[in-house]
Amino acid sequence: MGVSRACLYLFYFIFFLPICFILLLLGIIKVCIFSPFVYLIITFGAMGVIVASWPVHLFWSIYCLIRTKKFGLLSKIILILLVPIAIAVWTVVGVYGSLIMCIWYAVIWPILETFRAISREGVPIYMRLIRCFTDGTWTNVWGACTVVRDYGDFSFHSYFSVMDELLESDGEEPIDAELMQILGCIVAAILGILVDVPVFTLIVLCKVPIMLFKGWMRLIDDLIGREGPFLEKVCVPFAGLWILLWPAVVIVSAVAGVLSSFGFGCYSAVIAYQENSIKKGLLYAIASISIFDEYTNDVLYLREGSCFPRPRYSDRVGSSSYPLPVQGLLEQPEAIRVNEPLPRTPSGNAITVKAVMIRDTFIKACEEIGKELLREGAIGLSDLEAWRQSKNKIVNIGIPAYAFLECFLCSIKNNSPGFILRDNLEITRVNRPEGRVFDWLYDPMCTMKEQIRSLNLGETEELYFYKYCLFSGDAQKMESWQNGGIPPEDGIKRAQLEGISRRLQGFCLTLSRLPTSRRRFFEIVKAIEQEAKNSVGIGSRYDIEAAV
Repeated sequence: MGVSRACLYLFYFIFFLPICFILLLLGIIKVCIFSPFVYLIITFGAMGVIVASWPVHLFWSIYCLIRTKKFGLLSKIILILLVPIAIAVWTVVGVYGSLIMCIWYAVIWPILETFRAISREGVPIYMRLIRCFTDGTWTNVWGACTVVRDYGDFSFHSYFSVMDELLESDGEEPIDAELMQILGCIVAAILGILVDVPVFTLIVLCKVPIMLFKGWMRLIDDLIGREGPFLEKVCVPFAGLWILLWPAVVIVSAVAGVLSSFGFGCYSAVIAYQENSIKKGLLYAIASISIFDEYTNDVLYLREGSCFPRPRYSDRVGSSSYPLPVQGLLEQPEAIRVNEPLPRTPSGNAITVKAVMIRDTFIKACEEIGKELLREGAIGLSDLEAWRQSKNKIVNIGIPAYAFLECFLCSIKNNSPGFILRDNLEITRVNRPEGRVFDWLYDPMCTMKEQIRSLNLGETEELYFYKYCLFSGDAQKMESWQNGGIPPEDGIKRAQLEGISRRLQGFCLTLSRLPTSRRRFFEIVKAIEQEAKNSVGIGSRYDIEAAV
């Protein structure tokens, strides 16, 4: 049995190499043909967005800082002087990101799609062969166009959304600082950089060899055991290439580690401002060395902790605290992990939820809710047109807030420890995607869900809650849609309900500013409009609006 299995593996190995070489050659041919188009689209498109946004960002940022009531006079002067620096940094980030996207869509994606086409399951052999030639061709060009569009939306739509919020800030105590305090922050930043940069560099140089050899050992173990990047057949060639390119990855990581020292050093100015003490800022610079050393130890699976001191730099933060809000990642109660069962699909199979599944389910839920609201008369095509012209926020805030509230209430009624999506998929701390981004999203959602649970809302109060979330408290629109919702008679309970609604709307506003969000909301609007055309039977959007 062992000899036959060895012969089978040898047979696979003999035929795997030439097939892999042929597919790689085919992918390289696609790269040679279509990469010029991708480079032209991303390079000229991204540079066009960057050049067009320079004067807009410069003058509008200065205008908003002058008009806002959020900052005092001295803070406004300092921020206005920093605007050109921020724009220059954003330009560098845009150019660097464009370069990465060029490499991905022009070089990596065509080869990856070629290998993926031949490894598709449930597809006839002849279709796999055809798709080897078709996948990763013009789709790369359309992908490049999508990248440029998303970058343009983020540079303009998300930017103006933030600036509008800055202009609308009213009734708050202006944030201001004294001149000596600002000078102290500058001194703290300089001292922080002088302390952190050389020590961070020393730590990185000491741990680069460890990262190099440990990474090679882990990749080779995964190759032998067919785990990690070698689990999927389509990824085997790229995982092998990953082994060869691991030194380059180590170098990039080392450079990133050294560059992060400037960020930690500059953050000393923030601590000095918060604590009104240059000494506290310097103590943070010293503590950040221990934080960085401990983080790299965790990444490389070395001993826990750090040999560097970690002094207390704030009366509000413990000496072992992290400077970023990662509490959800570091302090998930073990009882929750143990007691929460692994959610299962309707067929009874355990499932680990991926980020793309959550995103697609959320977009689908917003689309279905939008169609339902259109049929009920809660929204009309005039609202969709107004959103296109940035005159209301029903699409990017109201409908997502409605979807989140529906998810919260469904989860509460079913006593779920997490969240139940529209397709009955349950997300908990056990099966949710890992990463700090999901910690920052998941923990506030859990907080809002528990706050809603504590209100013990009745049916009419829930309907009022839906209406308030959808229209962002617009009294005229809320009056026009009679869904049976009645506000709570208790004034305190009503204030709590409306406060949670405003926090949920702010949460959705933040999500609407993320890259790709604007494009996905346009897809939702088109689907809702198509639903109106199908239900009314009129081809023109304006005719439909008249009918509605």
